[in-house]
Amino acid sequence: MENGQLTWITNFIWGIADDVLRDLYVRGKYRDVILPMTVIRRLDAVLEPTKQAVLERKTSLDKAGIVHQDAALRQAAGQAFYNTSP
Repeated sequence: MENGQLTWITNFIWGIADDVLRDLYVRGKYRDVILPMTVIRRLDAVLEPTKQAVLERKTSLDKAGIVHQDAALRQAAGQAFYNTSP
């Protein structure tokens, strides 16, 4: 990613923080909200292509009464982590 593009994205995120979070959080505490939300969104974006497959696998494992589902769900996600929440 080019430095100019990274700067634009950074300014965009902080601009949203100024517009949306103003008077909800002390200005110096924005980073306590923005960074975790950015990480959560990134994880969600990584899992998005396989989300439906994970949910279907979870449903079939539950119906089969399988308790230890971790390995099967990680395989369905194609990652070392997964999300089964709708």
